[in-house]
Amino acid sequence: MHFINVTSEEFEKFKTTPGFVAALDQSGGSTPKALHLYGIEKDAWSNEEEMFDLVHQMRSRIITSPSFNGNRILAAILFENTMDREIEGQPTADYLWNEKGIVPILKVDKGLEAEAQGVQLMKPMPQLKELLERAKAKNIFGTKMRSVIKLADPAGIKAVVDQQFEVAETIIAAGLVPIIEPEVDIHSPEKPQAEALLKECIASHLGHLPDHKYVMLKLTLPDEDNFYRAFVEHPQVLKVVALSGGYTRDEANKLLSRNNGVVASFSRALTEGLTAQQTEEEFDTMLDRSIQSIYDASIT
Repeated sequence: MHFINVTSEEFEKFKTTPGFVAALDQSGGSTPKALHLYGIEKDAWSNEEEMFDLVHQMRSRIITSPSFNGNRILAAILFENTMDREIEGQPTADYLWNEKGIVPILKVDKGLEAEAQGVQLMKPMPQLKELLERAKAKNIFGTKMRSVIKLADPAGIKAVVDQQFEVAETIIAAGLVPIIEPEVDIHSPEKPQAEALLKECIASHLGHLPDHKYVMLKLTLPDEDNFYRAFVEHPQVLKVVALSGGYTRDEANKLLSRNNGVVASFSRALTEGLTAQQTEEEFDTMLDRSIQSIYDASIT
């Protein structure tokens, strides 16, 4: 088995540097919405390839912006299509690390199953091992995969966490650090109860993790402040990051700042307010302000 090199610069960055994770990984289903928010409507493309060309232009504009750098951003989560493309003549992951000092991470899940037992499990990933080999060859450091919890169903939540950690084993064996993301829907009528069950299940799995294995956790901002402190302090949890989950940037930042040691991994809340129509100066000013506010909330 190949394990992550715990002396690597990327690993050290996560351990020692303040900052947050930029989630730039909207994929097939969520791309039209991301482009709409950016000011590009559906009549701007006629097929999927053209749509992904437009989203890559958007992401390239963000990544190459002077304000998007490793001083405040630890890592960026990429969609597979972005990993396979280039920015300014370099593969995206290499550009992020070489030019910006930002650790590249890859979203590996293939979307969600239909809801059952109050949760949505991940769809099967038959090509996962091949994808991990490609990711490793492209200097990707870690991965991300998302499930969704809607109700406080003990069997459903256990199934989500079991699946996440089972896939994480494969990822760790490939020499990458998995981000385990069992999102609790912020609109769940049973959010606090679901969070309590989730915490218990994750703690049980972490207790069985051998010493030389590391994971990251990406969790919904909890109802109770510092609810996940034990995970923040766990020696095998490299980082606990929070998703914005539909909160506005201001709401997400307020909640995040009350959870010490947890850092942002925001997607829509990061790009809120950016549009294709802005001048470079307007775009960079808006992005800089957004990054600074998320960074400030992440270093509490």
